[in-house]
This record gives sequence, structure tokens and C-alpha cells, in this order.
Amino acid sequence: MLLLASLSTGNKIGLAVVAAIFIAFALSASFLAPRRWPDFPGRNALSVFIIACFVLFAGMLAAVYFFGKETEEAGAEVTAAGSIAQRTIDVTESEFKIALPTLKELSGGTYTFDVHNAGKIPHDLAIEGGDISGTDKTATIPPGGDATLKVSLGAGRYTLYCTIPGHRKLGMQAALSVG
Repeated sequence: MLLLASLSTGNKIGLAVVAAIFIAFALSASFLAPRRWPDFPGRNALSVFIIACFVLFAGMLAAVYFFGKETEEAGAEVTAAGSIAQRTIDVTESEFKIALPTLKELSGGTYTFDVHNAGKIPHDLAIEGGDISGTDKTATIPPGGDATLKVSLGAGRYTLYCTIPGHRKLGMQAALSVG
């Protein structure tokens, strides 16, 4: 259930539609068709019914595979050795909230936070906790503006927050875990 909660809305809708089709077929084949045709599926239609069952089952498996995973982190660059060199995380700030994308397990490394102020008042972004090297705060970002925060993060728990007086108390913070 926790995995389902972490999926994006589009992926949840895709899984729900495919599940609804699969469930509707199963219920109609189990309850409705036998009432109308007592010998359902019968000798002539048995092979068609079995093929339809396998096709729908394969469709459900494919939907779980494709809709059950999120896209990789945007901006990740893979080096020749196969390790991720740099990761970019998009952050949107608005009045008294910080929106992060759904993040998988993060490993230590260099991260670039691309911050967009979607609010109507100035904000900034600071990070604290764990093992940080690099700048730990952006300049004040005007409404509609953008800023970049580049840091190296080691294993640990981090808090992203706005340092404008009173904003953090009003809920402008988010948690991030590395390692």
C-alpha cells in the first residue's frame, strides 16, 4: 500500500483503469455470462475464452510493470564507470510549502536543487543536517524567480526549509534522506 501511495497521480490512474477492466472481465465471466448462457464458455468458445484470459492477464502484468515504477531522477548523468555523477532535483516553493518530486532512495553525491518560487512573496531554500559540503542556502528568490543550490550530500537526514522569518514555522520545510 505504501508503494501505491508513492506513485504519481497519472500512474495511479493508469493502474486503476487496467485493474477495472480486468475486474470487470472476471466478474462478467464468472457471474453474468453463465446466467445468460448456461454452458458458457461452451466447447466452441473455450479456446477464445482462454486466449482472452491470458491477454488480459498479460495486460495487467504489463500495466503493473510500466505504471508501477516512476521515471528515473531528472538530470542524472551516468559516467563511463556506471556511477551517477550529478543529480538534479526540481523544487517548487510557494506560500508556506516546499514541493519535492517523488524521490527514490538517494545515495551520497553531488545534487543540484533547481528552485522555482511559484509564490507571490520572496522565498529562499536552505538545507541542514547530515554531512553537507558546498553552499547551504540560496539567495532570496523573488516571486516567479529561480535559483540553484548545489551541494554534496553524505548519508544522513536533511531538512530543506525557507529562512525568511516565520516561513519555516508556517510549514515551509521538507525532509530528505540520503543513504
